[in-house]
Amino acid sequence: MKRNKFTILESTAVPLPLANIDTDQIIPARFLSATVREGFGEKLFRDWRFDGDGNPIPGFVLNNPRYRGEILITGSNFGCGSSREHAVWAITGHGFRAVVSDSFADIFMNNALNNGLLTVTVTPEFLAQLTNIITSRPDTIVRIDLQDQIISVPEAELESGFPLNAFRKECLTKGLDNIDYLLSMKEEIIAFEKSRQK
Repeated sequence: MKRNKFTILESTAVPLPLANIDTDQIIPARFLSATVREGFGEKLFRDWRFDGDGNPIPGFVLNNPRYRGEILITGSNFGCGSSREHAVWAITGHGFRAVVSDSFADIFMNNALNNGLLTVTVTPEFLAQLTNIITSRPDTIVRIDLQDQIISVPEAELESGFPLNAFRKECLTKGLDNIDYLLSMKEEIIAFEKSRQK
């Protein structure tokens, strides 16, 4: 599935500084029967956002109009728990294009990158500084440069590099999923197969 190319993202951000947010909190299990991506954004953090009657819970950050943006800043070990692509669908469906943490669950990270959601891993110190800035100044712009693998807050002179697998980086910058990537290599694959037949 072709996606938007990810080069440079400049956006405000949403702080959710909680550790060990698992996939059942991201998208409760009762919503997993659907097999298409549409509609999951409204179910993101459903049990934290709404009470039993479906009313917004005022204290939750996604219900706070001060915080908006395409970047989610969260705590350690984000996406732990059971493996479900639906968690990533909910995050992207809500409008997030990147999640920043000092650590991610491996399966969640793979699902995220497979589905075009950038995971930005930073140090605990950088994460704490970034969270404090965004919490106190919600209109602050965060800049993520995927090509140079740098996340920064220009107005605060805060900057950090972040690691990313070269294959995932290429897919994100070209807007490709795994199948599209293979199709883009079609001629090389055919040539390789022919060379093996000689």
